[in-house]
Amino acid sequence: MSETLIRNAHTILTMDDAGTELSACDIRITDGVIAEIGTGLTSPGEVIEAGTCVVTPGLVNTHHHLYQTLTRAVPGGQDALLFGWLKTLYPIWARFGPEEMFTSAQIGLAELALSGCTMSSDHLYLYPNGARLDDTIFAAQEVGLRFHPTRGAMSIGESAGGLPPDSLVEQEAAILDDCIRVVDAFHDPREGAMVRVGIAPCSPFSVSRELMRDAALLARDKGVMLHTHLAENDEDIAYSEAQFGCRPGQYAEELGWTGCDVWHAHCVKLDGQEIDLFARSGTGVAHCPCSNCRLGSGIAPVRAMQDAGVKVGLGVDGSASNDAGSLIGEARQAMLLQRVALGADAMGAREALRIATRGGAAVLGRHDCGQVSVGKRADLALWDISGIDSAGSWDVAALALAGPARVRHLLVEGRQIVRNGRVVSFDLEKAVVNQNRLARRLAEQV
Repeated sequence: MSETLIRNAHTILTMDDAGTELSACDIRITDGVIAEIGTGLTSPGEVIEAGTCVVTPGLVNTHHHLYQTLTRAVPGGQDALLFGWLKTLYPIWARFGPEEMFTSAQIGLAELALSGCTMSSDHLYLYPNGARLDDTIFAAQEVGLRFHPTRGAMSIGESAGGLPPDSLVEQEAAILDDCIRVVDAFHDPREGAMVRVGIAPCSPFSVSRELMRDAALLARDKGVMLHTHLAENDEDIAYSEAQFGCRPGQYAEELGWTGCDVWHAHCVKLDGQEIDLFARSGTGVAHCPCSNCRLGSGIAPVRAMQDAGVKVGLGVDGSASNDAGSLIGEARQAMLLQRVALGADAMGAREALRIATRGGAAVLGRHDCGQVSVGKRADLALWDISGIDSAGSWDVAALALAGPARVRHLLVEGRQIVRNGRVVSFDLEKAVVNQNRLARRLAEQV
């Protein structure tokens, strides 16, 4: 039996049903689970002093493309809309292989960890030069974050009227076969699972109607979740109306892509009927505010989604369309964008933090995570508020208003991944050197 005691936390934002906030409290962790919360607790295990720390549930990233951490700020794509940006990056991504996938996942997950993230999904939809979803899973196991990789795919290349080059698309039968392989090999449906696999055709403009339908059938047969991009910008809506004769929400519903086992990324352009559809069906949304800003996609109607009862979590999206991987930064941006669109009272800091934690856990179907409550998994972020970021702050909601932007400690399943502001689960410095080497090699090839 392993035990850890977090002692005398300045404040605990529990994210429980009542929104309880506790002061000067202890948290006892046993075998990866929160066993007790109270004062004066003792433990024979490690003790983490938290007198200057705010403790929150670990933040949850519901949408990412980890491989893109190798292509930040690429010239030619920095000022483009979505489709033009993709056409710039596709030829570069076609040069990736297993090493690029593994190392970029290491770096991306470590960056998330430092920003308070304990659980991340990933949407990998291209597999050049022998790369496999396995590469990212092995990286996540080394870093130590809870991981929800999704087996993405593209099957309609340029020659068939699609957006991606033919070299990056796959045969649909082979896609479905590999989905079965990775689910059987890695998916863990049990409570406390460290890896759960999803099925995720890239987008309605890069796969066929048949693959979307078959993927939904396969996912339900296997008992795994479904994920894709939807309604990201005006180009996306225009494509759906021209090609399918309907809006994206209707297309998704017709093909079985709504329900409590489905979550869609972006949803910037959902209309009122689509929001109601998602609320009724339990369909989740990964809101990616920084990426939406970077690509000029617009402001997602998160306030309307929240009011309707749609499950909403946050996503950093790929680092090629965000250039950063900070979950706490996304929480702040989500709050600010709703205020820009609807007024200063449109979203508060505590609501933004709740979306970043419990909201994301609900989107990913992880009701064992997302709260600091007895019986929940010990995925915890400890934020030191004694530094300059928090100097002068009157309220712990300053986490989403002022800072800090990095955690002091991060625990996943009770294991310490970040200690005193440094990743300790693997050799991050060595991985950064390797990442920069790979990026230079790609730039020289291009």
